[in-house]
Amino acid sequence: MIKRIWSITLTVSNLARSLKFYKGLLGLTEKYRFGDYAGFDCGGVEIGLKTWGNKEKPREGEPCLDLLVDDVDAVTEDLKSKGVSFSQGPEDTKWGSRTVIFTDPDGNRLQLTQIDWGSYFQVCSPSR
Repeated sequence: MIKRIWSITLTVSNLARSLKFYKGLLGLTEKYRFGDYAGFDCGGVEIGLKTWGNKEKPREGEPCLDLLVDDVDAVTEDLKSKGVSFSQGPEDTKWGSRTVIFTDPDGNRLQLTQIDWGSYFQVCSPSR
């Protein structure tokens, strides 16, 4: 079912200010930027910074644990049958993934991600 942690995404109110902090102060190297999202590699796990715009807005700084799966729809159906409720998705993204978001019993956000690697690398290459 779950293959590995794919990324941890932090919501931020000001992407430019947060980039200065994570790049300038912490020394992380930016892999790519796509709209209101910036991705950094941290030992094979992506750290993402994202502003939330007009979507459902979690409190600033609320993390989202992103778990890589082979088939988002199948895992979603399996979890639904076990009583899990989903707050967003499943939906296709502009960067070649299919995602769904839900929370654990304490309200921590989790996202399941299925990736079309060809589309992902085409859209998220450093030269873009």
